[in-house]
Amino acid sequence: MSPFSSLLWTYAVGVKVLVYQLVNRCFSLPVFAPQNGKVAIVTGGAKGIGYETAKHLSRLGMHVIIAGNRENQGQECVSRIVKETGNRKVEFMYLDLASIQSVRQFVQRFKAKNLLLHVLVNNAAVMLVPQRNTEEGFEEHFVVNYLGHFVLTHLLLDTLRRSGSYDHHSRIITVSSATHYIAELNLNDLQSRHHYSPHGAYAQSKLALVLFAYQLQHRLAAEGSHVTSNVVDPGVVDTDLYKHTSWLFKLCKWLTSWLFFKTSTQGASTVIYAAVAPDLDGMGGSYYANGQKTKSADISYDEDLQRKLWTQSCDLVGILETHEHAS
Repeated sequence: MSPFSSLLWTYAVGVKVLVYQLVNRCFSLPVFAPQNGKVAIVTGGAKGIGYETAKHLSRLGMHVIIAGNRENQGQECVSRIVKETGNRKVEFMYLDLASIQSVRQFVQRFKAKNLLLHVLVNNAAVMLVPQRNTEEGFEEHFVVNYLGHFVLTHLLLDTLRRSGSYDHHSRIITVSSATHYIAELNLNDLQSRHHYSPHGAYAQSKLALVLFAYQLQHRLAAEGSHVTSNVVDPGVVDTDLYKHTSWLFKLCKWLTSWLFFKTSTQGASTVIYAAVAPDLDGMGGSYYANGQKTKSADISYDEDLQRKLWTQSCDLVGILETHEHAS
């Protein structure tokens, strides 16, 4: 798909979702039982959807770890959440998803705490950034949105397995986007080196997340783990993800967001539902939007493509597939 086509299709999907949000009522979270004693990690938990998710899980009594790459902002959020919820088991831990080394260091620090892990929310993202590579040579959308979360999840799987039980499965929630419906996954160009389009690179990273989450569920189910993997589409939400859009888009958003866009609280509602709803215990491999199980893109169910992406991702970061359950 050409850069211009990617741009057009991305905005077409966005308009479709905005119209849906205008004519349909936003999903309202039910009241959940306390989650005392449970532990959650929320990436990108210092702002937007991640912050609202972290705050709600904290209010339910969970020990919440906000993972992010801005120390001051993270500590401010911790203070705010503790003050609002009265739950002092909230902490910030540094994690830069643009660096696989940082991901590995984060997991080492987390495991040193000897905590269980019941909920992992893969939420952090960048959108429409200019073409640039990290120090490790990865395209930014690809590594921040997808590959960093792939490695993070892989390295935390043993803790998630140990924390889950037959009647209380651990849960992995991966936040994707409706843009995955128009994405093309090119296994020969996962990092968008040819004909770079920020819209295409973003959409591809979000499709990769869906493929990953489904393949992960297949593997977890095959081994009989008490861990589930699901995907959430939060909708079009009024966050600062749009800072790399054009001035015209920003003007339109400023004028119309009150009518068309979800608030961060509304955007987080399905994420929270997938993380704690008792009726979803043991249920994995699904895509949820506006509180409902929904069909994702046809290509996302291609198990051969899921496996190939998984293998290629392992190769990129030096993970030995045959040893993956011993991480």
